[in-house]
Amino acid sequence: MKSKNQQQNNQSTRQLLGIEDITEYSLKTASNEAVFFSIKPSNISVMSEAGLSAKIYSLMSVLKGLTEIEILCVNSRESFEGNKNHLKALAKKEETPAVRKLLEQDAQHLDHIQAMTATAREFLLIVRIRGLKDKEIFSYLNRIEKTLNENGFSARKYAGEDIKTLLRGLFRTKRDNGKI
Repeated sequence: MKSKNQQQNNQSTRQLLGIEDITEYSLKTASNEAVFFSIKPSNISVMSEAGLSAKIYSLMSVLKGLTEIEILCVNSRESFEGNKNHLKALAKKEETPAVRKLLEQDAQHLDHIQAMTATAREFLLIVRIRGLKDKEIFSYLNRIEKTLNENGFSARKYAGEDIKTLLRGLFRTKRDNGKI
């Protein structure tokens, strides 16, 4: 008889997360359908107090009008640890000093890139689709996107490939932190 861990290891990521389908615009589970909107953050450190207050008020106004919404903030950077470890291992094995130095420089470059993107965040609005007919869904989603953009937020609806990339990033982050 297989242990619970062995059974989980044999399941796909989709099965583990309870995902039934990833469509061109949503993620479907047994209980609901979720649509993701990416919102690019504003650089609030350069805004005046009045500008910041106006931005907060705009977001508050948008969120009041949406009942089926959640907010998710994720790191939008890649993890370079695997690549850096690989380069360091190659450098240790390398006998040619010039090649070893190039490998070390590549590892330092990855450190630099990681430091530059360490504070990169992506804000997502998750809209749960419940009780809408297929014909109503697209107009509802377009209205949300239009409202966000009209209120000064750079927003776009995630497509299927964006959702897959998001899930890979979330799954990788949890695995790397020892949570999965």
